Amino acid sequence: MKILLINPNTSRGMTEGIAAAARAVAAPGTRIVATQPTFGPVSIESHFDEAIAAAGVAEQVRLAAEPPDAVVIACFGDPGLDAAREATSAPVIGIAEAAFQAAALLSTGFSVVTTMTRTCVMAERLLQRYGMHHACRGVHGTDVPVLALEDCSPDTLNQLEAAARTALARDRSGAIVLGCAGMAPLCRTLGERLGVPVIDGVAVAVKWAESLVSLGLRTSAHGDYAPPLPKPMAGWAGALRW
Repeated sequence: MKILLINPNTSRGMTEGIAAAARAVAAPGTRIVATQPTFGPVSIESHFDEAIAAAGVAEQVRLAAEPPDAVVIACFGDPGLDAAREATSAPVIGIAEAAFQAAALLSTGFSVVTTMTRTCVMAERLLQRYGMHHACRGVHGTDVPVLALEDCSPDTLNQLEAAARTALARDRSGAIVLGCAGMAPLCRTLGERLGVPVIDGVAVAVKWAESLVSLGLRTSAHGDYAPPLPKPMAGWAGALRW
């Protein structure tokens, strides 16, 4: 089984870290092929960054060297999710959607601990979209820059732990969702320190991808997830045309 793991930003170090976390939970026989767009922001910390990153996700799905059995979008904003589902019949899983649903299975209410405070509203909109806003009791920004997670210092780890402890107490939550793919390598440590379920969407998405593939389930091509209509595309997007 081949899972195409797309880091929507252009940080090679982060792509490698996310890939390592994915391979750590993958079943024997699952091949994780990690990639990133050829263009776009080095980190995704705004609506502007996310808009460009979404095009990068579509690029990577469209130009994959061989068709994957499943696709995981490893960014907490799930950028380009619908476009990716149009572009392939393979199951496409965004890590935010996967993490929210897993957390709701493990607790009656969960909190999200993310990076920049300005991105909290983006997570809140996803919760509304996925119908998970009633299960989430709070979204907490730490103002830890995304790239600070590449080589996470003890101080940064302690800052994330402190934010999670505050969230658990203030929100009366039973679980923590990590709001950035770059936090994936920290999941086990934070879980041990906090003593509650700590959910990394990368790991959950990989396991769900494996399950959907093993069940023979594919993305529906009926209606709005049908392949895009063939048409000319200008400029750099010319290579992506149908």
